[in-house]
Amino acid sequence: MNKRSANSTNLVAVSSKFLTAAALLMLPALALSGQSSSPVKKETTTTSGNGVTRSEKAEIRVEKRSPAYWRITFDNPPFNIFGPETIPQMEKVVAAIENDPDLRVVVFDSSVPGFFLTHYDFVPPLSESTELPSGRTGLHPLPDMLVRISKAPVVSIALIRGRATGVGSELALASDMRFASREKAILSQWEVGAALVPGGGPMARLPRLMGRGRALEVLLGSDDIDGELAEKYGYVNRSLPDSQLDAFVDGLAERISGFDRDAIADTKRLVDYASLPTDPEIGAGWDAFISSVKRPAAQAKIGKLMNMGLQSKADVEAKLGQYTGTLANR
Repeated sequence: MNKRSANSTNLVAVSSKFLTAAALLMLPALALSGQSSSPVKKETTTTSGNGVTRSEKAEIRVEKRSPAYWRITFDNPPFNIFGPETIPQMEKVVAAIENDPDLRVVVFDSSVPGFFLTHYDFVPPLSESTELPSGRTGLHPLPDMLVRISKAPVVSIALIRGRATGVGSELALASDMRFASREKAILSQWEVGAALVPGGGPMARLPRLMGRGRALEVLLGSDDIDGELAEKYGYVNRSLPDSQLDAFVDGLAERISGFDRDAIADTKRLVDYASLPTDPEIGAGWDAFISSVKRPAAQAKIGKLMNMGLQSKADVEAKLGQYTGTLANR
């Protein structure tokens, strides 16, 4: 991703107009962890989106471990921030997942130590996000892609090592399965702490996974959830010792990739009927988010976080729950 100048946070702090744009750009946070130790094999393809300028880089890598099993790796150091330039790259990946007749399993992971996937990028102009056309579901392209990942006839697995905050959490929730490093995974929906409403679907997905009370604890507490607690709450399928995570996920993906594609797709489709939120539920969350970002309280709190070092200081990004807690009115 683009290198950000040292003046970015100062600009946000002094410009009310920019704060509004920056707040709106914070797409709630959706998807997912740290460094993948799996070797890159020969059949590795790099996916980049349409219209990516020369100063931008491919932030997503697709490694075809076999025709039936792909690794999709987020590679946008230092923090794996998700921005408007990531959306066309991700759209291309999602379309490939939907349309490949041999594919059975995809695993989302990260090559950036300490970060699976984090929040939306506050720096680019508002128009870079708002002028993007709606996706195939009619939703904004970010929630649209999450919905399509959930409904694709392909099994999706999030391998979470490091911080999965906002967009990262929402991508993990949209995936069919989630496996986390017991020592290194951190999940959170931190938006309420910044006076925002999450917009990538966690209000619709979390209660189905962990029940109403725990979902509200995660959403309204806006705090970090480690891998062990995430397993207890049902935020993830399992948390495993970090040294065992890659082998476990790879073994499961390899096993599923050998099964009949039609049987996989039909079974998943029937589970979807009983478990997935409807598109209007996801859309309602997005609408609530858009309303929330226009409020002065959200603009002020985002500005404070930017002044603290959001997007520029590793300590703030790594301890976002702690820093968000300092914004509470006391």
